[in-house]
Amino acid sequence: MAKVALVTGGIRGIGEAISIALRDAGYIVAANYSSSDERAREFSERTGIAIYKFDVSDFNEVAENIASIVETLGPIDVLVNNAGITRDTTMHKMTPEQWHAVINTDLGACFNTCRNVIESMRARKYGRIINIGSLNGQAGEYGQVNYAAAKSGIHGFNKALALESAKLGITVNAIAPGIIDTDMLRAVPENILEKLVAKVPVGRPGKPEEIARAVVFLAAEEASFITGCTLSINGGQHMY
Repeated sequence: MAKVALVTGGIRGIGEAISIALRDAGYIVAANYSSSDERAREFSERTGIAIYKFDVSDFNEVAENIASIVETLGPIDVLVNNAGITRDTTMHKMTPEQWHAVINTDLGACFNTCRNVIESMRARKYGRIINIGSLNGQAGEYGQVNYAAAKSGIHGFNKALALESAKLGITVNAIAPGIIDTDMLRAVPENILEKLVAKVPVGRPGKPEEIARAVVFLAAEEASFITGCTLSINGGQHMY
């Protein structure tokens, strides 16, 4: 029987590539989104992937929608926490709203989703949780104290949850992408983009599909001996 995968932020950019890659690998995929109904409908019609609109930063919305996914598709075997936002500015200009919006969406959502699948995974003694971090959570980035804090927090979250879950057949891992060729990157002015890419030793941005292939690898049954790890996919930009 096909396993069920939930991908948050799953209809565009890296999330879209992950949803499609998991579908192609034989999973039944539920893709979450929070805005752009038109884009979501186009994505679902094109891919055949079920879509669910909810705010991952709202615990009650997450609980209600995961219950609906489970009722419709079956228990969630693979959870990919990909949804994230930025509210970039330097600390001396950052508002509490900018701080909390990013922390609640990028890090708080990991709690909201994991809390609503972990009991079922523990009962079935199987699960794959993959949280999408960031190079900027490892190395920091000017004007992104909120984002870097949230993404860095994911790495500690992973390790602790991995320890709690290891004997129950549940793995918890992270992927930390570097500069990836998405709509957000393409919106960067050309002169700034050139400087960003110049920092990447391989000489180009990554592709969303390269992140997605790593997700499929970590989601596999055969990846059961990998847990508590962060896989850096950044073209050599940050090594440690």
